[in-house]
Amino acid sequence: MDNPSLPTAIMGAATSVITLGVVLLKGLRSRRVMPREPHVNRESVQTVHRYFRHVLRAILQLYKHMIREPDKDIPLEIRNSSRFNSYFKDCVGAIDGTHVRASVPIQIQGRFSGQNDGTTQNVLAAAAAFDLKFTYVLVGKYYLSDAGYGVRKGIISPYRGVRYHLKEFSDNPPRNDKELFNLRHSSLRTSIERCFGVLKKRFRVLDAKPFWSFPTQVDVVLACCIIHNHIIGVDPLDSIMSNGLHGSPLANDSTSRRVQQSQREVQEENREWIQKWDDICHKMWEDYNAME
Repeated sequence: MDNPSLPTAIMGAATSVITLGVVLLKGLRSRRVMPREPHVNRESVQTVHRYFRHVLRAILQLYKHMIREPDKDIPLEIRNSSRFNSYFKDCVGAIDGTHVRASVPIQIQGRFSGQNDGTTQNVLAAAAAFDLKFTYVLVGKYYLSDAGYGVRKGIISPYRGVRYHLKEFSDNPPRNDKELFNLRHSSLRTSIERCFGVLKKRFRVLDAKPFWSFPTQVDVVLACCIIHNHIIGVDPLDSIMSNGLHGSPLANDSTSRRVQQSQREVQEENREWIQKWDDICHKMWEDYNAME
């Protein structure tokens, strides 16, 4: 891929072919287009399906090029802000999950029960700081998460039982160190929520009931993330991204070898990160009061 225009051409063609394949296959499955009609025969359907799989596999091969670890520099959104720089300089983004509709065999549907009716696959992803691209965790750095993840290596969550959401502070400033920490944590962590929102707005297929096999459904979600990152790279100010950036405060690779730790080592490591959590919180509150 030495030619800089080549990836753009490849991704543009791939997006078009996938869109066409989805439309045709979905139409056939819903019997809006019947194979017996003269302009659509069964061989044509098989050809579309075969090339859909070819293009999907080709996009997945671009994974390492489009979904990358963030660099080791402090993100501009943090470095250029006095509210964040002294406290979140090792933060590289935010991590969260989202539900995407799924079709699975009836005997395993219980494992895929969604928040509402129907079945979903739970997609866990990390967003880079804070350009709405999907990425990984860097060793020695950390991601901001919601309270459900707790504090552990590579993840710092807000304090439980303390105000957190931005709207809760609109007319009532923080009253203590934990509230101030949660306010600034929330201001940065909204990046992952916007990231998922942009992804689903860009690829409506993620909110539609799928008709592929489940392994293909998983591949389609990953392919959408790859194309999403590519679009941000070549057109970061497109209309969907502009809406997604509204309100902005502006894991290690899955193939890596994992080191097994004892329960005591894990507990000790978690205590270190909890201490880091508290240290950031107390320092932030001291500096906040010093400005008064």
